[in-house]
Amino acid sequence: MTEDEKPKDGETRPALRQDLDAALAAPLGEIDPFALARRDLAKSLPRRFYKAAGAQACAEGFELALDGRPARTPARNRIALPTLAAAQALAAEWERQSEIVDPAQMPLTRIVNSAIDGVAREIEAVAAEIARYGASDLICYRAAGPEALERAEAAAWDVALDFAARELGAELVVARGIAFVEQPEAARAALVEAARAAARPEAGGAFSLAALHVMTTLTGSAVLAFAVERGTMSAADAWTAAHVDEDFEMARWGADDEALAARARRWREMEAAADLIAALRAP
Repeated sequence: MTEDEKPKDGETRPALRQDLDAALAAPLGEIDPFALARRDLAKSLPRRFYKAAGAQACAEGFELALDGRPARTPARNRIALPTLAAAQALAAEWERQSEIVDPAQMPLTRIVNSAIDGVAREIEAVAAEIARYGASDLICYRAAGPEALERAEAAAWDVALDFAARELGAELVVARGIAFVEQPEAARAALVEAARAAARPEAGGAFSLAALHVMTTLTGSAVLAFAVERGTMSAADAWTAAHVDEDFEMARWGADDEALAARARRWREMEAAADLIAALRAP
């Protein structure tokens, strides 16, 4: 915030900055970075209010600095990350903003804000939510025909199932059709422990868990998200695996341009989440 933007005595923070904070706040479970398009905030994006964005050392690690001043989340917490690479990636996102600051183009900031303002206080709840996705994981529900789709699902998902059993200790049951199948208690417990492991300080803490949560909700699969988080699968490969059914239908009936555009927007947040985890674990 520049001197001109600072509220005078008795005034609240400038309305446009309040709108920006609201747009950059990413509540748990709301992972669509383009929800702003459905709100009046899209009509009032603020102009860029800083000259330069960068990363600087601080007591907590490395913080986002706008014109040399510490930046803050919508809840007014300092935006500090544990690694320089992660702080630099965040600063680069702010530096890419042109004349206006557009939250729709800032998925990494949304994830970081959610980690600081929300996930850090709710580690166990977020870990449990990720495990609940795993209990009804996308890759566990296979099509009952046609045969070509069954083969495509097996090719994309069996490797992830093997990963879950081998690396996470979660042996998941596969079903045909959409009827719910109860996963073994041991598998569900293993998924909770895997989520807790992602939240350990050495793994990136709340930032890593927030990114894992984003990838889980975007793909509908905790297993695919864990495969990316553990470095077993690339974000691009996990994204392709999550859309096997959709791609099969498009191949048969033709592409849906609107659906593809929405997928491209979601992919940017998936990519940001994976990039954040990599930056948190950079040497």
